[in-house]
Amino acid sequence: MSAHEPIRRVLVTGCGLTGWYAAAALKRRAPFLDVTLLATPVAADALADRIACTLPSLLGFQADLGIGPDDGITRAGAGYRLGTRFTGWVEGLPDYVHAYGPYGHPIGPAGFHLHWVRAAKAGPVTPFDAFAPAAQLARAGRFVPPTPDTVFAGHEYGLTLDIERHGAMIRAFGLHVGVREIAGEIADVTCEDGLLTEVRTTSGEALAADLFIDATGPAARLRGAIDSERDDWSRWLPCDRLLLADRPQVENAPVLTPVEAHGAGWGWSSGRQMGLAYASAHLSDADAAAMLGGLGVTAGAPITIRAGTRPRPWRGNCVAIGDAATQVEPLEWCNLHLALSAVDRLIAMLPDRAMAAVEAADFNRQTLAEAERVRDFLAMHYRTATRPEPMWRALAQVTPPDSLAHTLAQFEERGRLPFYEEETFSRDSWAAVLLGQGHLPRRVDPLVHAVPPAEAKAAMAQMTGAITAALPQAPAHAEWRAAQTRRLAR
Repeated sequence: MSAHEPIRRVLVTGCGLTGWYAAAALKRRAPFLDVTLLATPVAADALADRIACTLPSLLGFQADLGIGPDDGITRAGAGYRLGTRFTGWVEGLPDYVHAYGPYGHPIGPAGFHLHWVRAAKAGPVTPFDAFAPAAQLARAGRFVPPTPDTVFAGHEYGLTLDIERHGAMIRAFGLHVGVREIAGEIADVTCEDGLLTEVRTTSGEALAADLFIDATGPAARLRGAIDSERDDWSRWLPCDRLLLADRPQVENAPVLTPVEAHGAGWGWSSGRQMGLAYASAHLSDADAAAMLGGLGVTAGAPITIRAGTRPRPWRGNCVAIGDAATQVEPLEWCNLHLALSAVDRLIAMLPDRAMAAVEAADFNRQTLAEAERVRDFLAMHYRTATRPEPMWRALAQVTPPDSLAHTLAQFEERGRLPFYEEETFSRDSWAAVLLGQGHLPRRVDPLVHAVPPAEAKAAMAQMTGAITAALPQAPAHAEWRAAQTRRLAR
């Protein structure tokens, strides 16, 4: 059999969202493949499989598979998310919203955030998120999808998942398109000369494949059989513990997910799911559990987070995705996004039996670039926060990664935001967090002087006025969800 023939057999290990999305996508988009999923139990520390909040990219991934909103959202019990509200990250400043959509629009030759910076330096100014239609929708507890020819035309939205129902949905879809499921656990992985040859289950079954996809979580049961190479990010992302708790009595997830900083990390509530991320050097597991207990919920066992990534998630004939490749705290809800992005990239670069090193190298380069910019975006929250507790003060003194240092240096000088290859977050997202945390540039960008201050002020007032006028026409989030359910019940 020629090494240049197409691959035929793919084995995906892991039965969480990551594994099933990978298996379903491979079979749907490359139907000539024989795709088997070994349904190993979901690892407790596999955050891509367990965190309810998602970024908007999930909707695009579903659409590529032919999963529409009726099945991917309404029947699966998901809520809609327009962004995140951050509270307590900067002493003396109010909360701010990172929304999934534009903040204002350019005025003359300069981007909107540059005009806002000029106004902020001149005196009191309307909060930056007041110019984001999605942020104001979310603050009002309302929701509409992107609607052409209205002020609400440009935003995106993520989801708050019912993990159990969503898992059942994507599993049913995977089986429907032809994925073969085998229940079992991994007993042994055979590796010869950097290539996996088979996975043996505890029941004695030997599973061979041309390509192995590791979605087993941070333990990386397959990829870890080849090497343990890993980049450590813990000096920039301090939360190495996570507690999760469920509130079954909550019916509707908030359209704006609240994230509140505390002395040793941060916590959130997304309706049924609550979480507390913390640095174990500054808060004990017992005290963290007591913090959640004070909110009337009982947390599960502490989850260990080892912030970092595999610089080469693809080695030989094995590709690690999700937490098997990159593990970060769930700040900004990137865990599942990184997994699905890797699946997309793998399908676009699907190898033949030769497993050419040049193909794996380009996959790894792009995947690492994306993961490192997610790291930078999360680390930026800590770097620009101002709180008095020891953890926060220490983080402010840590030298940032070179790519984040470059972004901050450009922004701190006159508000410019460089854009890297494989960015997850837009310039508006970077500006929303930086300006929301009171991190202003030293100088005003010269381009804003093309528009007189009074003219820019009038344009800004027109923007907020249009948003305010449109808000009452949008339904409450719960009303929108109920309407979609009624429509499907007809």
